[in-house]
Amino acid sequence: MDTRSATPLYTPEQRRRRDATRWTLVQGILAPVQFAIFLTSLGLVLHFLQTGRGETAATVSIVAKTLALYAIMVTGCIWEKAVFGRYLFAPAFFWEDVFSMAVLALHTAWLVALATGWLDARQMMMLALAAYATYVINATQFLLKLRSARLDMTREVPA
Repeated sequence: MDTRSATPLYTPEQRRRRDATRWTLVQGILAPVQFAIFLTSLGLVLHFLQTGRGETAATVSIVAKTLALYAIMVTGCIWEKAVFGRYLFAPAFFWEDVFSMAVLALHTAWLVALATGWLDARQMMMLALAAYATYVINATQFLLKLRSARLDMTREVPA
């Protein structure tokens, strides 16, 4: 027995707005770009932690990942406003947005540590890994939500 809620992720009007806004395409482009930057950066960070070499490359990659995160977060807020009428914490994406705040906090803490010299290189890379772990969890949340939306569409009966 399927115990999931029968409430679809989008109302018909929200789906229309989602499909009509250019921000849906922007999100669809930025998400895989950010993921590619993440994978590259993760490799560089792990390489540094393992060998002690490549600190500059790893640091630059973390800055790039953080900038990509900021871009997707800002445009995601605009998308959420276009579709749901609020910039953050729309009921359909409430928990994804809550966890996104943790992702942003850790990435921002990393930038603060970089600017202030608060942490040594190894500690910086460990903080980056913590930020990346939260990013993976959050990305998984959004992928599951996307899957849910696609399943909603297959369950709908044409009028």
